[in-house]
Amino acid sequence: MPINIEGLSYTYSNGGPFEKNALSDINIDINDGEFIGIIGHTGSGKSTFIQHLNGILKPTRGRVIINGIDTKQKDLKELRRQVGIVFQYPEHQLFEDTVKKDISFGLIKQGLSEEEIRKRVISALFSVGLDELILEKSPFELSGGQKRRVAIAGVVAMMPKILVLDEPTAGLDPSGRDEIFGYIKRLHRDFSMTIILVSHSMEDIAKLAQRVIVMNQGTVFMDKPSNEVYTQPGELERIGLSAPQITYLMKRLKTIFPDIDENIFTVEAAARELKKHLKA
Repeated sequence: MPINIEGLSYTYSNGGPFEKNALSDINIDINDGEFIGIIGHTGSGKSTFIQHLNGILKPTRGRVIINGIDTKQKDLKELRRQVGIVFQYPEHQLFEDTVKKDISFGLIKQGLSEEEIRKRVISALFSVGLDELILEKSPFELSGGQKRRVAIAGVVAMMPKILVLDEPTAGLDPSGRDEIFGYIKRLHRDFSMTIILVSHSMEDIAKLAQRVIVMNQGTVFMDKPSNEVYTQPGELERIGLSAPQITYLMKRLKTIFPDIDENIFTVEAAARELKKHLKA
């Protein structure tokens, strides 16, 4: 099992006066090539959880094994080659004077040849919809969406087997969000990467993820295929979340079109379903 999490619990300031339990008894297995969505309220433990996936945080109890590597061990270089994390507002981590240097930074640290670095930089640029013309520009001259893509390219260039993204479209306009999500889908499809996407947006997760992990108060409240999660809005409402708005609309339309499929959670699927009934 590429990702095996057993009894993971994490306590901030463990044993101190400000001790706070952030995660409690998390048990999750994730297979190669899955596209996982993680949703939950602010403070539900999402960000704490993903920081355990490359050893930034180490379990207070339990264990996290990634491709056979225990994250509690001291030397985590190999783990961090395999797991790339893109944090919220990753463009704030850009620091070099050219795009090329920024994307190359981690590759140089790995001691790769100039030719291999060049190949990976170009491939990573293309994978996020940028081209070579941008390489000698300062990242600080770019638009917000371009900066975000350069930051993601810097992680993709490391060729991780697992790509973790924490709210990768935060602060972007709708077209910028659609672009970023389009490139993430392409990375999953073309490179068979395992993708773990954290988002507050039910609609975004519904469109992208095959499986959804719902977190609540540091525990896993639900872990099911997307269609099973979103067709149970009552369960989500119990913890103050909701299904995508289109799901509620389809349930209302069921009163007008009794034969309509109400278990739909994306706008695209709803449009196809409505077209069938409007033609009838």
